[in-house]
Amino acid sequence: MSTQSTHAIQPLQGRVAVVTGASSGIGEASAEKLAALGAHVVVLARRADRLTDLVGRIEKNGGSATAAPGDVTDPAALQAAADRVAAEHGGADLLVNNAGVMLPAPIEQLAVDQWRHQIDLNVTGLMNAIAAFVPQLVKTAGERGVADLINMSSIAAQNIFPNFAVYSGTKAYVTHLSRHLRVELGPKNVRVSALEPGIVGTELQDHVTDQGALDWLAGSKDTIEWLTPQDIAETVGFLASLPPRVNLQQVTIMPTAQPS
Repeated sequence: MSTQSTHAIQPLQGRVAVVTGASSGIGEASAEKLAALGAHVVVLARRADRLTDLVGRIEKNGGSATAAPGDVTDPAALQAAADRVAAEHGGADLLVNNAGVMLPAPIEQLAVDQWRHQIDLNVTGLMNAIAAFVPQLVKTAGERGVADLINMSSIAAQNIFPNFAVYSGTKAYVTHLSRHLRVELGPKNVRVSALEPGIVGTELQDHVTDQGALDWLAGSKDTIEWLTPQDIAETVGFLASLPPRVNLQQVTIMPTAQPS
């Protein structure tokens, strides 16, 4: 195969992508997709064994990846990962801010620990990753002409799902923050996108303890073919592969049969 044809199918050749929450689900699938498109992928999550397996799989398939075990709720761990990316690769030019958790419950249940966990991971963890990597995105965009910040939101940012108030609030934060950051960073060639998937089959549902939410999810699975992590990963790869002048600000991705 000629070099020209190889580059034709590897639009992200030379780019350095960081994916948080990469040990499963959308993060794992996105890391594999970005590597298949030619990026070197730094996979970040708490479960080091899962990351080792993922890196091995990416390399077996001809890609390039590095494991960076760490918790996004730990700012020092995020900064250490960012320092390593800068030292080894000259900085990231693509961040997929994906780590998150969904713990629905009626608000009157006062599940304060679950509220805090969702806010710590979905909001503060997201901001920790932004603090660690946005300086690199701005720098690399200046050098290479483009960088991407892709924040994983949810259809819950727009729609009303009873008992999902805190989770939905965190995702509304992600979407609205992304709009603001696009205005700030776009002039510096950093594209910002918020992805808002409907129901995706991931480990997210495995953490749900509220029986009403579990019943609703089980019922929806009988009537709706859920999205797969690979469906979302395809969209992540598409966004990152667009010409630098093109920024899809907000992308809603729904199962065909999910009404809202």
